[in-house]
Amino acid sequence: MSNSTENATLPVFSMQHVEKSFGDNHVLRDISLEVTPGEVVAIIGPSGGGKSTLLRCATTLEKIDAGSLRYGDLTVAETNDAGQVQYAHGEQLRKAKSRFGLVFQSYNLFPHMSVLRNIMDAPLVVQHRPRAEVEETAHALIKKMGLVGNENKVPCQLSGGQQQRASIARALAMGPDILFFDEPTSALDPELTGEVLKVLKQLAAEQTTMIIVTHEMAFAHDVATRVVFVDEGTIVEQGTPQEVMDRPLQVRTKEFLSRYSG
Repeated sequence: MSNSTENATLPVFSMQHVEKSFGDNHVLRDISLEVTPGEVVAIIGPSGGGKSTLLRCATTLEKIDAGSLRYGDLTVAETNDAGQVQYAHGEQLRKAKSRFGLVFQSYNLFPHMSVLRNIMDAPLVVQHRPRAEVEETAHALIKKMGLVGNENKVPCQLSGGQQQRASIARALAMGPDILFFDEPTSALDPELTGEVLKVLKQLAAEQTTMIIVTHEMAFAHDVATRVVFVDEGTIVEQGTPQEVMDRPLQVRTKEFLSRYSG
């Protein structure tokens, strides 16, 4: 397992001085963020401010232009003396990727596979774990996600909330050290949003380490241990929900949050 005793004092995830541009568009500017075991970090901010790009860089879906990226004791990307970012490859990259799970806003389940097969596929194919063990884990996650009775349904037979809960189960099945969520409720109506937020609250209560990009301000306030406000590619302000959301120091944070106040 990657949760070795010697790594217990290391951040689960760390990105330092990360830069990312798309052409002339400078999307991330000197982003540094560390997450320790059991933290629930909510990333809030306006659309186009860099939140999703931060997550995509963290999970290697996009390559950074500068800075470093680490999972525990594993370096995924680092800027060398020549100013070029070097990425890990082979076994080191595979091990690093096994340490995180990612849940998208659009579910991304395999449409031709049942719920059960969606959850079991990666642990069997990628981690080569014993089938009996994987199946037992999958059934436990199906129960945890409130999906009992839907094991053999394919995604199109499920509601959006059920599909998102199946996506969360699939990510958890890999036993990651940290889970990333990119606006996990943005495609759902209010009732289904409540279903998914209930699951996330349960995971937070179990001290599951998570980074959640969200526009659900009440959820961020109630569940996160830390709130990070991102705008124009920078971390403008971060701290406890009470510090950032109740007593923000920065004018830009106050302006953004004023849109959500009653």
